[in-house]
Formats: sequence, structure tokens, C-alpha cells
Amino acid sequence: MNNGARLANVSGRSTLIWDDGYGDVATLSKGRFGPNPQDLFEEWAAFEEWAGGIEPRHSTLPDERLFGPPTPRPGQIFAIGLNYRSHATEAGYDTSGLPQVFTKFASSLAGPYGEVQVRSNRLDWEIELVVVMAKSARNIKEDDAWSYTAGLMVGQDLSARDVQLAGSAPQWSLGKSFEGFAPVGPYITTTSNCTNRDDLILECQLNGACVQKARTSEMIWSVPELISRLSSVCELRSGDLIFTGTPAGVGNRMVPPRYLKPGDRLVSSISELGSMTTDFVAANFQGS
Repeated sequence: MNNGARLANVSGRSTLIWDDGYGDVATLSKGRFGPNPQDLFEEWAAFEEWAGGIEPRHSTLPDERLFGPPTPRPGQIFAIGLNYRSHATEAGYDTSGLPQVFTKFASSLAGPYGEVQVRSNRLDWEIELVVVMAKSARNIKEDDAWSYTAGLMVGQDLSARDVQLAGSAPQWSLGKSFEGFAPVGPYITTTSNCTNRDDLILECQLNGACVQKARTSEMIWSVPELISRLSSVCELRSGDLIFTGTPAGVGNRMVPPRYLKPGDRLVSSISELGSMTTDFVAANFQGS
């Protein structure tokens, strides 16, 4: 989609977004492609070719409150820990060896603009580049890895540090999978629409103050290296997500630590991929 189109989930429907407009995929394609965003990854090559020749139907942009996660039901979510030396250093971990891999369970996915209930007194932020897979495969070579991707998104790996670090061994996946702990979006941007897919700028702001800023070129394990490594063990499938790690600046490594609380606002941005806004509210345990 080198015409500037990006794929979003608006009111649960696949929607193409341009800088100056948008259009519903099922309507624009006259039913060739259905409304479910997750279904598009099963025929991504055909969809991408079709979308490259389409123009906006509407000259406005959708209400941001209607945006959901562009990949609402991925089969697998891989997450990488300690993939920036700056973060590994602040956390006191060794950066040698293989990448640290865990998962965020799919029920934690959320859209790019919304509220998250504060269910931990040690709730932390981690801005991340998120990769969306387009093709299913094992043993992908690094040189071919980018061709297996659908595109890139902004992501937040929100973490309840008390749950993550409880017990005799860290509960990484569980502590990172409360409701709303994986906001992604605001849309999927193909790498053909990126000036340099290997060197994007990440920035996270808390209540207007910058707390994280880095470039994806600073990752220890690049996107192609991660795809190759993960696919050497697991089959990567179309629609799967890879959270690629966060740079320095997380709250639990500040002196004193700074954790998210009701009333806080987090703005997560990556150059050429857009930004997300997450507001934090008091927990409501009724019906939980």
C-alpha cells in the first residue's frame, strides 16, 4: 500500500485511513474483502495489492473513540524483554545471549484511544514497536523476514510490576496481561510507507513530560533477527504480533519509582506510525 493507506479497526470494521480521509474496506471492495480486520491477514498479499489503488471515500477522519485494535484476535502475541541496552542497563540485566521471550495474552489487547483501570499500585509503562505478521512460516531467514510482515504499529506493554515479580520466579506474562494492558494502533502502516523501517523514533510522554525516547535502530535484536529466531522454534502465523521491546525510562527504575495512577495520561508515538493516548482511571472491581 504505497499510496499512503493504512489499515485500522473502526467500530469493529476494516477501514483504510489516509491523511485526508478514510473508507470502509468491505464497501470499497464491494464485498471482495470482508469487514473483519483479522480475516484480512489470511489473504494479505491480495488485499495489499488491491488497497494500493484505492482512494478515500470520506474526506474526514473517523472519531478516534471508534478505533479498536487493528488485529483484534491474533493467534499469538510474542513479546521481547530487554531488547534495548539502555533499558537492560537501567534494569541491571545482562544483554548477552538469546532474546528474552514471553507473551501478552490476547485478552489484554485494547485500541489506541481508551481508558485503563489501575489495578496495581505498581503499574508501569513500556512503549514498543509492534510487528504484524502477514504470512505463516517456520525457519524464516533474516534476509527474507521483512517480506513476511504486514506492517508496523505503536504498542504499549503495560506491566503490573507487583504481579510480574511475585513468587519465586517472575510472572512476566501474567503481570502484563490485565484488561487493557496491550493497547496497539492506531493503525497498521506497511513498511513501504516508512522512510526507514529500521530506524523509527519512539517517544512516550506521561502527562506531557517525555519519559522515554529512542530509535528502533538501537535494538539489540533487529526485527529480522527476532522473526528469524522466533520462527526457528514456533510457526509464525498471519496476524500474529511481536512486541519488540522497550528502551530506558520506565517508571520502576526511576528514583524514586514512578507508577501510573488514576488521572494520568500516557501518549505513545512512533515516527511515521502515529500515536496513541491512554487515560488511567480508578479500578472498578464490580463484576470482576
